[in-house]
Amino acid sequence: MAKDIDKMINALAAKKVPVATLDNKWHKLFSKVEKTDAIKEYEGKLNELLRKQGRINSEIKEIKRVKKELMDEIVTLMDDNDGSDKVEKNKKLINDCNEKIDSFNDDLMELPKEIAEVNKQLMINTMDACYDELRENEKGIEELGAWLAKIRIELKKNVVRKQEYEISNQEIYSYMHDIFGAEVVDLFDMKYNPSDNPIKKDNQQ
Repeated sequence: MAKDIDKMINALAAKKVPVATLDNKWHKLFSKVEKTDAIKEYEGKLNELLRKQGRINSEIKEIKRVKKELMDEIVTLMDDNDGSDKVEKNKKLINDCNEKIDSFNDDLMELPKEIAEVNKQLMINTMDACYDELRENEKGIEELGAWLAKIRIELKKNVVRKQEYEISNQEIYSYMHDIFGAEVVDLFDMKYNPSDNPIKKDNQQ
């Protein structure tokens, strides 16, 4: 199993893999494959990291909006002699905004690495679950293939057996017809009609 995981990691490293939970095809896989506990765990971690990334981007956007308003207000107050206190206050708030943006940017720099690592683990477990399902399906295919092969042989035997029964019945009917006559045989409501009986026809010729 360890060797298989190494192969999967090497294969994934050489390929740009999409973020699993954002890929509709990944979700469709699980209409055919059951999610393992490990898949559910990494799926939850990945979604939480993506939500965190979204929240941080929204926070940065909002802080930048507030920062712009503060800067615009400073420009407006520059010509107002009574606005110096407000200007200083806004400058302090702008510095606070810059610090928060820097902090959030530091988080954003680390998040892609965390997302990539969790995504890789999720993909490895997904591949593992898929191969388990493929192996199980292959086992079923082989078993059903063997069953069908056996049934085909039995079917051929039974076709021959059925033909033997039909021929036997035709011969019996022919002998009965010759011995007892059509009137007597018809009393038994036999389903074999002499006009449709190839053996009877041959005997009459």
